[in-house]
Amino acid sequence: MRTPRKAATLIAICTIGLALTALTGCSSSGGKSSEDKPGSGSGQGVKGVSTPRMKIAMVTHAGEGDTFWDIVRSGAKQAAAKDNVEFLYSADKEGKEQAQLVQAAIDQKVDGIVVTLAKPEAVEAVVAKAVKAGIPVVTINSGAQFSVEVGALGHIGQDEKVAGEAVGEELNKRGRKKAVCVIHEQGNVSLEERCAGVKKTFKGAVENLNVEGTNMPASTSSIEAKLQADQDIDTIVTLGAPFAAASVKAKEGSGSKAEVDTFDLNAEVVKRLKASEVGFAVDQQPYLQGYLAVDELWLNKTNGNVIGGGKPVLTGPAIVTADDVPQLEEYTARGTR
Repeated sequence: MRTPRKAATLIAICTIGLALTALTGCSSSGGKSSEDKPGSGSGQGVKGVSTPRMKIAMVTHAGEGDTFWDIVRSGAKQAAAKDNVEFLYSADKEGKEQAQLVQAAIDQKVDGIVVTLAKPEAVEAVVAKAVKAGIPVVTINSGAQFSVEVGALGHIGQDEKVAGEAVGEELNKRGRKKAVCVIHEQGNVSLEERCAGVKKTFKGAVENLNVEGTNMPASTSSIEAKLQADQDIDTIVTLGAPFAAASVKAKEGSGSKAEVDTFDLNAEVVKRLKASEVGFAVDQQPYLQGYLAVDELWLNKTNGNVIGGGKPVLTGPAIVTADDVPQLEEYTARGTR
């Protein structure tokens, strides 16, 4: 597993390390105190600190069938169980509907909100409204550049441009010449940033292809048609793990020899890395995004903490290949990577 040097310089390693030490109740010897096991639901995430029940809502832009968000939720639920938090999850890929879900969380008088800013123009006003109402907000995954504007405590995710640039550099190392960057959700600022990053560092040509992400057969057909129309394409870059499988199928249907590479990770992608059907994947550790977001809201309420010093806390990118499969198989099987 390789973390691009450019991204690594931005990751708040010490901040995350200190935060996780406090969150998990590690002893001075590095072991975990027996009374602070994750998932106990005791509300004693820090040794000797008992906290009242909290209610935290997470509202994302997840589309139907996107396994990425299952991993985010898994991390959030683990932190919630440890921190004595009632965790509420809702999602809608449309910005207007996502804003309504944030408003619903405000109406429920939750103690904190975790939200994505994939379509900031649609949700930033209601998020600012939550902050004004005294509800602390942490943004995750997308729209890091808008986090401060809406008054959030901080942002947890990856720098999408840096991640895209890392992909472009990896494609250069692999001797690729022409890539198609598959955007599965039009208007999502993070996806557009990824493709822009690829274009910035890749020495070859890059074309964007918009597909209907919530309709996998249609997405597969669109990718296949693109490959048939342009035999010079030697790389397919997908921006979400489920679309890697769709691209492998499209490649087979078109007779293309293009390499399939993808952002994000799940068990299916790991299987395809092992089978050499996918060249590499970009892991942004969604489990950590969900876990840290809930923990930051809990820490802020119980100890006045803000992780990251007001700057985004980066959870990626890391380039993973077939060499990483043995370790990844274990983690993806339990839904944490």
